[in-house]
Amino acid sequence: MIQRIQTLYLLAVVILGITLCFVPVVQLVTPADAAELQVWELSAVGGAPVQGLWGLLLTTALIPFLALVDIFLYKKRLLQARLNIFSSMLCLGYYGVLAIYIWQAKLALGVDWHIMPWASIPLVCMVLTLMATRRILKDEALVRAADRIR
Repeated sequence: MIQRIQTLYLLAVVILGITLCFVPVVQLVTPADAAELQVWELSAVGGAPVQGLWGLLLTTALIPFLALVDIFLYKKRLLQARLNIFSSMLCLGYYGVLAIYIWQAKLALGVDWHIMPWASIPLVCMVLTLMATRRILKDEALVRAADRIR
């Protein structure tokens, strides 16, 4: 299981996904003409005065969970590949959910927003997941070719 390179890719997704749960991805700042400067950091576990961050938390928690489940499905390569494709779409969906919360904060609070470097983690996770999918499908082709030879 560990000797396969796709397992290492998925393990990196798990580690990055867990990190994403606790780091701020967006900084909300009151405009320059406001009487008082206030700064909030938006992360999956909260931190900003935006209500109902459960969508961001759910999306953020599902990314490493699916990668961890995917590691243990090494005997079912086609299911593993399908789950990887779903996980990579979930990584893109993270940005959609994040955009909705930024838009909601901008309307409710009238703040400016700044993306932090940690916001690139889902994109890195998506690339790693697609690389793992490619290797899984390569393994499946190798197994099928070996079965054909016998």
